[in-house]
Amino acid sequence: MGGPPLSGRYESSEGGSRVRGSRDAEYTEYVQSRLPWLRRVAYTRTIMVRVFVSERRSAWARRVTLFAEHYDLPAAHYDLPAAQHDHDARLDVRAALAALPPRQRATLVLRFYCDLPVEAAARELGCSAGTVKSQTAKGLEALRRALGPIMAEEA
Repeated sequence: MGGPPLSGRYESSEGGSRVRGSRDAEYTEYVQSRLPWLRRVAYTRTIMVRVFVSERRSAWARRVTLFAEHYDLPAAHYDLPAAQHDHDARLDVRAALAALPPRQRATLVLRFYCDLPVEAAARELGCSAGTVKSQTAKGLEALRRALGPIMAEEA
């Protein structure tokens, strides 16, 4: 689109080329090496979102509701409506995550959003399992500190 080229170089306003930092090159290499996986995840996620939205728009979703009391089995055997999502809380969590240092944020996303075990997250981040554990602990503590006042207001 309109972004800089992935070559690790860009044209300065004076017309010469400058080498961006090694972090940019590392990031580019990381993304390019995992591009097939990233595309599969994006394609799968797109399908799931579209199917969900399509089902919610259908008349069937508005007409059909299953209640456990109509049947002889306990309620645990039936799908119950999901709890309503608190969009304000979601925004608070996103803001708190965005405020974290990149390594802690990446660790928390891999561990809890992508549901990777410690060892897999360590492989993805190119670090030891101990580093993932310590970054996870530090990140969670920072989130608790950031969200503590918000949670206290709601109580």
